[in-house]
Amino acid sequence: MMIRVGTYNVRSMYDDNAALARVIRAMAPDVLCVQEAPRLLRWRHRRAELARAAGLRVVTGRRWGGVAVLVAPGTRVLHRESHLLRPFAGLERRGVAIAVVEHEGVAITVASVHLDLVAPARLFHAVEIMGLAGKVASRFGTPLVLAGDVNEQPGGPAWSYLTRALADCYLLAPRGDGLTFSARRPGMRLDVVFAAPGIAVRSCGGVDADPADLTAATDHLPVVAELLAG
Repeated sequence: MMIRVGTYNVRSMYDDNAALARVIRAMAPDVLCVQEAPRLLRWRHRRAELARAAGLRVVTGRRWGGVAVLVAPGTRVLHRESHLLRPFAGLERRGVAIAVVEHEGVAITVASVHLDLVAPARLFHAVEIMGLAGKVASRFGTPLVLAGDVNEQPGGPAWSYLTRALADCYLLAPRGDGLTFSARRPGMRLDVVFAAPGIAVRSCGGVDADPADLTAATDHLPVVAELLAG
């Protein structure tokens, strides 16, 4: 059995929202981890509006932190929680959105993350997130999948820390060149799906969507991983 987990930085929906919804539909995720979800005026409404347009629903994610988890109709939610992470003076407040989901017999704990631009905060939050999400995964007996914008490329301190316990899904079954930023001129791989041992990766990489939509929707490219477990 397979579950499709996607990650997408939507830049607070400042760009072409119709294109954004079409890209997400092309991703066809069972679970979607969102970063830079709207946080200001009518933030709940705007998140729900995007979810509806993409054929999904919002299941968890605080206002501040800007991360959320959305699921498709065929995905069952067993548990959900969200946390703000330790604040750092002068830096954006970060968070983690966690859900335990089940799709076609595959149950996982998924965490949506958006790490900081500043390296010490990025590493501190990576450790904090693994503690929070790891406890949920252990309590429910489900493997952990962490997906998001890590604001760091492979080999960086936070990335290296996360891959002590989790596999970089793209390296296991790459699809495309893996580059996710910027959408107009991709030159860096900042957006990633990590998965715990025991999860097989059938494919991981970019999305077969209209190139015009990909550049109009937001400043990042999405990533989707096809995972097999159970």
